[in-house]
Amino acid sequence: MTDRAVVLQKLASLRDHVGRVRRRRPASVDALRSDQDLQDAIALSLLVAIQEAADIAFHVAADEGWGIPASYAEGFELLARNGVIDPGAAGEMAAAAGLRNRIAHGYASVDVDRLWAEIPSGIAALECFAAALARFIGPVQP
Repeated sequence: MTDRAVVLQKLASLRDHVGRVRRRRPASVDALRSDQDLQDAIALSLLVAIQEAADIAFHVAADEGWGIPASYAEGFELLARNGVIDPGAAGEMAAAAGLRNRIAHGYASVDVDRLWAEIPSGIAALECFAAALARFIGPVQP
């Protein structure tokens, strides 16, 4: 049985960091290109939000007895296979995990134009994931 408290805490962090990215994203790629501190802030918030999603996927899969994923993509696939998220969302989250990996493992070489282009779809995927997981764990009890 999935530990709701763990998932709720991670969902809160995920949503907080998605909000930070949304608020910080400048009006143009040129503005992002010219501000390394902003690049750092956005990249870090994306990394944290995506990591929280991956942690949730691993946690739910293990707690529900669906197996221990070998990769972030497999974690999202297990959720899809078991009806928590739809297969399209699993693919979008696997792509977001790729963004997380580029930020985490090649930070100095992150392509700002690509980061800029991936922000809207990454935010949408994370919000869809968060909504599906909130439905899965059920309403918060008063």
